[in-house]
Amino acid sequence: MEKELISDLAKNLAASVRSVMPDGLRSAQLDLEQNFRAILRSSLENMNLVTREEFDIQRRVLERTREKLTRLEADLAALQGRSDDT
Repeated sequence: MEKELISDLAKNLAASVRSVMPDGLRSAQLDLEQNFRAILRSSLENMNLVTREEFDIQRRVLERTREKLTRLEADLAALQGRSDDT
């Protein structure tokens, strides 16, 4: 998916540049696409981004942790309620 996104972005950038290029330079479109693709890939790698899959995994871990914390808080409140009764 990421490679497709980068390729699509590179093609779109090259196409937008091609539309304003003189006819004699239009043969450079493939070179432009490859350069844009390399620049985009390098820039995205330097951003230290996580994939959607990694994000979703961490979101599920956080949800389970919140559920566990809620249960523990309820258990603690119940135990405190019992100790107050004695």
